[in-house]
Amino acid sequence: MGFGLLLVLLLILGSEFVNGWTDAPNAIATVVSTRVLKPRTAVVLATVCNVIGAFYGREVARTIGTGIVKPEAINLVTVGAAMVGIIIWSTTAWYFGLPTSESHALIAGLTGAGLATAGPSVLLWSGWSKVIMGLVFSSFLGFVCGWSLAYSIRKGLAWVPRSRARKLFASLQVLSAGGMALSHGSNDGQKFIGTFTLALLLGGVLPEFAVPWWTVLLCSAVMGIGTSVGGWRIIKTMGSRMAKLEPYQGFAAETAAAGSILLASSLGVPLSTTHTINTSIMGVGAATRLSAIRWTVVEEMVTAWVLTFPICGVIGFLTASFFKLIF
Repeated sequence: MGFGLLLVLLLILGSEFVNGWTDAPNAIATVVSTRVLKPRTAVVLATVCNVIGAFYGREVARTIGTGIVKPEAINLVTVGAAMVGIIIWSTTAWYFGLPTSESHALIAGLTGAGLATAGPSVLLWSGWSKVIMGLVFSSFLGFVCGWSLAYSIRKGLAWVPRSRARKLFASLQVLSAGGMALSHGSNDGQKFIGTFTLALLLGGVLPEFAVPWWTVLLCSAVMGIGTSVGGWRIIKTMGSRMAKLEPYQGFAAETAAAGSILLASSLGVPLSTTHTINTSIMGVGAATRLSAIRWTVVEEMVTAWVLTFPICGVIGFLTASFFKLIF
């Protein structure tokens, strides 16, 4: 293993670590904010379920590794440059407590770096069509499913005493939080697993794109460590600043988001788990009343989402161009 490959692999693990403290906390934010689980317990739950979810198929990893840019047209410089963009942008957003989409950061970074390396012909429509599908899943399906589930629970169980309902959904929310973490691992965890495998392929370690089991374990473990180290800023934003949730609402948001994400993972669609849980929370809040959502916080998050694509794309392009001059 040469120095260049080792450096790129470390950058990928660094990006996965950042993913752990900026994206993975979304899975447990609501269960912490509703006081169903203590933060440390929730982190353990998220870490374990993320690792399990990362072993759920290989379709998303294959989409990222072979469907966004042509593997035969890029090199390790391309992958390394994309990781630099993710680390810079996501760390900046984390500092301000803004949940960013590592999915969009990764795709934009690979695209920008790929354009600098090989030009427009490097892009593959097969993968990009799934990216567009992922935007639909995360933006609309999460909201609609969250609204529908919260509205159905609210109307269907209106006769149940509040204390009894809270106790019931406190138990159910532990399951839904675990499901949300598992779905996060199945999609977001798979993205960096795919990138890690792509680097091994480009570095000559693997003869073809095939995800080794130890890659799944390594990347998911690093993501879990990131969540335990720095996830609290995002948990605060997601769990309490955007909307104040009851246990039944937390259960509805997590269940709706987890179902949407697992469906996308089965189809090999890389979507933003951050967007999905955010829009699910918006849908759940809107099922009660629109004023239940703190729209100023939503505006901050949407701004971060919109900026992710161009900023990570530009950083990836400039970094790859700079690396080309050096190497």
